[in-house]
Amino acid sequence: GLLKIFGIRLPKTVKHGSFDGVVRPMIEMDEVLAHAMLPLLDARLVLYQHFLELDRRVKRTASQDEVCMRMMTVPGVGPIAALTFKAAVDDPARFKRSRTVAAHFGLTPRRYQSGEHDNPGRISKAGDRDVRATLYAAANALLMRTMAGSQIKSWGMRLMRTKGRRRAVVAVARKLAVLLHRMWADGTEFRPVKVEGMA
Repeated sequence: GLLKIFGIRLPKTVKHGSFDGVVRPMIEMDEVLAHAMLPLLDARLVLYQHFLELDRRVKRTASQDEVCMRMMTVPGVGPIAALTFKAAVDDPARFKRSRTVAAHFGLTPRRYQSGEHDNPGRISKAGDRDVRATLYAAANALLMRTMAGSQIKSWGMRLMRTKGRRRAVVAVARKLAVLLHRMWADGTEFRPVKVEGMA
């Protein structure tokens, strides 16, 4: 945004890693612009290097954990989702039924019951907000970015056409919570064929 003010246009796609190499030579040609922008570029570079280091640590930690490695066989579930879920659940034996895990993290609909009425509302948003957000991001990645086909993805895509994108992503996040807990409790690998039958 600041570069546009000074009439400098960047290429349409600049990757995070090559951003500094593309922008710095453009800025250094103008002394006034360099004085204003180089400190920002230096700060951005330091933040980016710290981000890469943290990213490496997360990936290394997840790759050294057998449970996380098993969870990451599920499409859309990466190191952050696996580590976050594992840390939040802590012990799979805490939950007798895998379905209660989704409710524990607030991914099940509230129910409004009175007399003859029984209307499901929005999700309860109970429990850990970060775990819920991570499961939502994993479900979104599964539906939008994962190329590999699976029954959970095709189920989510069908739901998206009838219920809308947000509801479909929440429903897939709910299934992921159930699935990850079941895999952890049973010590099993991800089997796409069996996912659709899970509630």
